[in-house]
Amino acid sequence: MTLAAYTPRYLPESLHGLFTLALDLHWTWHHGSDELWRTLDEDTWSATRNAWLVLNSVSGDRIEALAQDPAFQQRYREQVAAHQAFSSAGTWYSDECAPALDRGIAYFCMEYGLSESLPLYSGGLGVLAGDFLKAASDLGIPVTAVGLLYQQGYFRQAISRTGEQLEFYPYNDPTMLPVSPLRDADGEWVRVVVPLPGRPVRLRAWRAQVGRCELLLLDSNDPRNEPGDRGITSELYTGDPEKRLQQEMVLGIGGWRLLRQLDRKPAICHLNEGHCALALIERAFGWQDDNQQDFETARSATRATNLFTTHTSVASGFDLFPASLLRLYLTPWLASRDLDINSLMALGNGAGQGAGGDHADGETRLNMARLALNMSGQFNGVSRIHQTVTQNLFQPWFPRWPAEDIPAGYVTNGVHTPTWDSPESDAIWTRACGQDRWRRPLELQCPMAEVSDQELWDMRRAQRKRLIRYLRHRLAGQHCEQNPGADHDAACGLLLDSETFTLGFARRFTDYKRPDLLLKYPERLVCLLSSRDHPVQIVLAGKAHPYDDQGKRMIRQWKVFSRRPEVAGKVVFIEDYDLGVANQLVQGVDVWLNCPRHPWEACGTSGMKVLVNGGLNLSQYDGWWAEAWQPAVGWAIRPGATVEQLRSDNNHDLQDADELFDLLEKSVIPAFYDAGAEGIPRQWLAMVRASMDGLTATYSANRMVRDYVAQFYLPMVELGAQRSPEIARQLVAESRTHALHWSHIRFGAFMVDTHGESQSCTVEVYLDGIEQDHVTVELVAEASDFGPRVIAIMKLVHPLSGSKNTFLFEATVPTRPEGHYTPRLRPRDARLNLPLENPAVLWMK
Repeated sequence: MTLAAYTPRYLPESLHGLFTLALDLHWTWHHGSDELWRTLDEDTWSATRNAWLVLNSVSGDRIEALAQDPAFQQRYREQVAAHQAFSSAGTWYSDECAPALDRGIAYFCMEYGLSESLPLYSGGLGVLAGDFLKAASDLGIPVTAVGLLYQQGYFRQAISRTGEQLEFYPYNDPTMLPVSPLRDADGEWVRVVVPLPGRPVRLRAWRAQVGRCELLLLDSNDPRNEPGDRGITSELYTGDPEKRLQQEMVLGIGGWRLLRQLDRKPAICHLNEGHCALALIERAFGWQDDNQQDFETARSATRATNLFTTHTSVASGFDLFPASLLRLYLTPWLASRDLDINSLMALGNGAGQGAGGDHADGETRLNMARLALNMSGQFNGVSRIHQTVTQNLFQPWFPRWPAEDIPAGYVTNGVHTPTWDSPESDAIWTRACGQDRWRRPLELQCPMAEVSDQELWDMRRAQRKRLIRYLRHRLAGQHCEQNPGADHDAACGLLLDSETFTLGFARRFTDYKRPDLLLKYPERLVCLLSSRDHPVQIVLAGKAHPYDDQGKRMIRQWKVFSRRPEVAGKVVFIEDYDLGVANQLVQGVDVWLNCPRHPWEACGTSGMKVLVNGGLNLSQYDGWWAEAWQPAVGWAIRPGATVEQLRSDNNHDLQDADELFDLLEKSVIPAFYDAGAEGIPRQWLAMVRASMDGLTATYSANRMVRDYVAQFYLPMVELGAQRSPEIARQLVAESRTHALHWSHIRFGAFMVDTHGESQSCTVEVYLDGIEQDHVTVELVAEASDFGPRVIAIMKLVHPLSGSKNTFLFEATVPTRPEGHYTPRLRPRDARLNLPLENPAVLWMK
């Protein structure tokens, strides 16, 4: 199939390349074409940042006039040439990795945050997916992303005069979004069908070009669908479980069917969260059809190249669907398959609190994360701490395995720096590191030492000044003059000062993110804000989920506090937080505040976005900040905190609030105002330089995507190449043999002989019908006062002549007291990722 050009309006031949430029979202981070769109229609461009809308809104007379304008023609030709050069240039992937992933990566996610002009996101998960795609484009990695085109997307926010959040769901006209219909070789609109109870649902396919990558989107708003089905893709993260299941069927089943219909055969399928788990079932069905094998063989063959990334820190964050709803909706899909609904439930049913087993109503639930896990060959968290959280969270699905042995990897998230840098910081980075710095690995620190303090301070002052202008403009758009209890100047941001220390907080307003932490001690906050010598101003933004009453209450608390006369004009709340607002805030604030309840922050990428702009972080010691923090680059709340410590004491809000105020009062604010006779805060700028120099590249999406390639994609492709139909059948047969005999294997005598600082341990093992080279016997001692954790592989000594299929194993280990070492036995197969693909384990009692 081919992708026909999408040209809904007439353009002169001399400007025909504007179609290509406007439909490639490369303009969301490469700003060379901004002047083109501004010249076409400055008002529309400033209001929407949507090049496609600009192109389709401008009058024909205006187009004709610009076609005759030599200056515009010159800029146009320069941008067309730059786009062509970008598209054809060599990349990191083409130079270092090709052709290993030439078949491509299929990337599934429920939301994508590429631009405020394409509102298909609600928060961090979508923004991360968008940054992933942009960085993959920069690096040349062939990624095809799959998602949904929502008619309304996530809600738009306003705040009432009484501080209440108001939610609006304006319709997104897809013809005015920077996407185009996906058409086949005959020019027909590509459609995919997914079976629902008693009827098919027809899905229209759209395409968004993201530099060298593409995003394929499905929507159900086909006039031939039933009215209810047309609304399946109406809104993101609906609260209706039935509609949520319909969306996940459309995304997973429909998404993979779309790839097959386009004859795409990705080398890797990467799920960004468990919402998309049904894609892995559909992928196995496709392999099954191609190779005429049963489902278990297909599952074994395909899972080696399925990667599941989880961003969830609590079990309540997993999607759960009751069996009755699944029987209704999935039975038509499974009707002709050898996988029935009970077997599917077994793949996604978990044990343990909140993991998806039986509930209070007595009905079994399917856990989508568990289903994704059982269909994947690798899974990972999104920071080092989150790896530990994931191991603990998934431990109930690995019975009798200690949490530290759960095979969760991790890749710490990163942000797409060209999306988030300011014009001022871009100029400094370009001079220090080159124009193409983010399109290649930036392993070494850049020479920020060559940038003077004066230049850094001028950059920060210009960024803050621009932020203040932006805030005033936004507040005017929020009808600030109608704000009760405050004078006009305060309500409209006219009291904000471009030379004042500016603290930023912009996150989803929900309990665990603690946006109200500063309000725990309101009088201390008043003292900070009303200081004459060291003034402070705070800018806030964020949405609460429509069903999160506590999050809405915290917004209302801030609005009420901001109207106190003694802090009038010092605290502003920017409504309708989106990518455009975020971009302005991360460029202009001096310090980014992030204070989630530890260890619930999987990664927390918002603070990474200030790094490139010389902003500093004041954050909870969690997620990425637990890896990045040191005193020279910012401030940490509860530094050194561990998951284990906080399990026993999770009620530390007041203590953290007190520590936060101490940091602000004694360290952060004094350092900012310690300017000396020259008016330059050199201690502060030393931290800015250290943060920019040492953290920006490390916490970039450039590094993140390369980590996925090196740690997961390339090894998984190599392992997947071994999963031929014959090998897959063999693995299934051996798994069934293990299951048949596992309950009959047992340990015999365990002997320990101590020789000073070492011990020689032997154990007898009866293996029933399992081959001895298909198992590994280990000796395990947990960490204690006598030393760190020990896992020693026991070597086969010889079979025991007096007993059939019984063997003696031995190991030499450091001396520990009696009872510290315990033998365990587990499957062994270098072709499998264990214990993920076979969690069987036997411990000696």
